[in-house]
Amino acid sequence: MNKQNNKFNTSIKDVKSEWHIIDASNQSLGRVSSEIAKILQGKHKAIYVPYIDTGDFVVVINAEKVKITGKKLEQKTYYRHSGYPGGIKQKTLGKMMNESPIEAVKHSVKGMLPKNTVGRKMLSKLKIYVGDKHKHQAQFKSKKDPGTSTTKED
Repeated sequence: MNKQNNKFNTSIKDVKSEWHIIDASNQSLGRVSSEIAKILQGKHKAIYVPYIDTGDFVVVINAEKVKITGKKLEQKTYYRHSGYPGGIKQKTLGKMMNESPIEAVKHSVKGMLPKNTVGRKMLSKLKIYVGDKHKHQAQFKSKKDPGTSTTKED
């Protein structure tokens, strides 16, 4: 009897990364972050498996124009600790958005990715920029439209 039964097992050589560009202006931080996390994990592909990085590269532009709803700018607080007594630091989302909106978006996406080595590799495929200029135009040149996620046609 044939043991394979026409089943497809995803391997690293089957993964072909694409480049996606996402304009974050006037989009909710949580909703745009979940879309980014889905693309980084590769859940939009038929070959998705959780133990291999099947995701694509994501370029986020206009990170400073992301929409924050409710009173989160004043009430949401991020904490970090140096490891020393009295070494706790806290920062509100509003202060973080003023200082570095890139870090706010990155922190939001990071919380939606797996907490292991595969998740860290996925996060390295995320490129975030303030404004609509980015340095990844070369990755989009061979494609029909830079706003879409189509692959090169042979």
